[in-house]
Amino acid sequence: MSALIYASTTTRILRQLRSDHRTVAMIVFVPSLLMILLYFMYQNAPVGPGGFSLFDRIAVTMLGILPFVVMFLVTSIAMQRERSSGTLERLLTTPLTKLDLLAGYGSAFSLAAALQAGLACAVAFWLLGVTSAGSVAWVLVTAVLVAVLGVSLGLLCSAFARTEFQAVQFMPVLVIPQFLLCGLLVPRDQLPDWLRWISNVLPLSYAVEALQEITQYPGTTAVMVRDLIVVAAFAAAALAFGAATLRRRTE
Repeated sequence: MSALIYASTTTRILRQLRSDHRTVAMIVFVPSLLMILLYFMYQNAPVGPGGFSLFDRIAVTMLGILPFVVMFLVTSIAMQRERSSGTLERLLTTPLTKLDLLAGYGSAFSLAAALQAGLACAVAFWLLGVTSAGSVAWVLVTAVLVAVLGVSLGLLCSAFARTEFQAVQFMPVLVIPQFLLCGLLVPRDQLPDWLRWISNVLPLSYAVEALQEITQYPGTTAVMVRDLIVVAAFAAAALAFGAATLRRRTE
């Protein structure tokens, strides 16, 4: 990798993203709007033991899931658009390497993910009154990390897709199963053995577990730290694998 090429690639993508107002609006505002929708859905739900409402428990977890889904979708389509327009093929004829390109995309969209997660956390904790035993800062760190995971997986899937439609088709394959098995709908220890084994190799399961630890415990726990390391490792591995499998030529 070249630091100069990487930095210029990141800057170029940020400029492109800034000019696409609809994409910026989707990245920044959609998770916050969905959090508000969840608030009104669970507004009259009874408060459980410990003083935490059902909305509190679900909202903290969704602060990780919603950015993950949005960033996966936006990143995979944006990268595929570069391919279909011929920009990707032209870029790879320059000294730009595949890792420079994906790292630039990862950095640019990760900055957008940080803005998205920050706004969603602000809306949840200060506007909607979500409470958590753990620090809000840890919730923010986890939300950003999970959004970066969505970026990395989106870039990985775009390496295999030939059209934007194919990129979207990866969502029911990679995103929805993780949502169903992450422990939000059914606790993972109550899943059948074979489903629990699948859940144990899905990165979103560890992200949800980390957020649940933050919700329940006031300080850092070994489980939370382990889960965040696992999520970060998945994100780095997806980015590296995406660089290794990215095709230089557009078929």
